[in-house]
This record gives sequence, C-alpha cells and structure tokens, in this order.
Amino acid sequence: MIMVCLPRSNTAMNLSNTHHVHGRPLRGEFSGLSRVVFGMGCFWGVERLFWSLPGVETTAAGYAGGHASAPTYRQVCGGDTGHAEVVLVVYDPARIAFDELLTRFWEGHDPTQGMRQGNDVGSQYRSVIHCHTQAQYEAALASRDAYQERLAAAGHGDITTEIVFPAPPFHYAEEEHQQYLSKNPGGYCGIGGTGVSCQVGVGA
Repeated sequence: MIMVCLPRSNTAMNLSNTHHVHGRPLRGEFSGLSRVVFGMGCFWGVERLFWSLPGVETTAAGYAGGHASAPTYRQVCGGDTGHAEVVLVVYDPARIAFDELLTRFWEGHDPTQGMRQGNDVGSQYRSVIHCHTQAQYEAALASRDAYQERLAAAGHGDITTEIVFPAPPFHYAEEEHQQYLSKNPGGYCGIGGTGVSCQVGVGA
C-alpha cells in the first residue's frame, strides 16, 4: 500500500464552539466527564443517534484513525488519509452508563460490512470504537463478543469493528458537518441497523 503524505493545512478550522441542538460547547476539557469516539458510517446520522441521549453532554463530528495531521472532508472522502468519519461523544458516567452507548452503537448500524455502511462505500465509513480508558476497551470487547453471538444466530457474518485503545487523535470536522441533520432536517442519513437487539451487561 502506498502512503500519501498530505501537507498540513495553513488555514485554521473555522469552527464555532456551540452545539446546534442544545447550545453546549463542542470543545473543551470536559472535566469530570468521559469521552468515546464512534464510527458507524456517515457521521451526519451517527451524531444524531447520540446528541439527545440523557447524560450525553455533547457530540461532534470529526475524523480519526488515519495519518494526516489536518484532514479535510474532501481528503477523507477521497480515501487519501486513512481516517474514518467518526463522532465524539462526551458523557456523564453518573447519568448514562457506557453500556447504553454501546447498545446504541451496535444496534444503530451493521458492524459486519467492513469498509462500507449500506450504500456508502469506502474505508472512511468503517465501524470503529476509539476508547479513552481501559475499562471502556474491555467493555467494548465484551459487548462485541456478546453481540457476535446474537448476529450469528440471526444469520449475519463476522463483526469487522475496529476497537482501539488508546484512542487516536480526534480531528473536528468542518462547521457545516457539525450537527448536520439538525441544521438540515431533510438531509441524507445512510445508517441503519441489522434489526438484531443488543443486550450489553458489562459496565464501564
């Protein structure tokens, strides 16, 4: 495989720090809160799955898992950076368990499709969980194994989700991609689950 080295952009990301849905910050230290990054296909629909969950402080669309230091949407969609389209989820573990986020993740897409999600084809649409703690990592692995049994029983193939700890750098996407389906309610959402329920029982 030939690695393409992309220059770092000299233009600072023009990104506000206000979530379009609830008005809380997109960026910050988030002291006392936890974070995890999910990739489930096109990040527009993925972000909407999480932003209104009780206990989720904020969400943001972005790119992660590749080799460019300042990826752009055009580069990522062109397959030039190795990044996946992902969503940062910042949550209060005293109000929502990591298990609940994992359930939303597994049931919200088809994790057996490899480098695609539905009609969206390419490595940027792959399924990923980027964990920020060892406990998250162990819980994610356990939930994957449990869900694989349920998927297999329903006739589905092997889960291809990348579960990574420690999480690689998260790069915020451009302003127009943040909370896209709140700004554009009739916009495209290509994600969809398998219809197989996920019962996660490992806390984190």
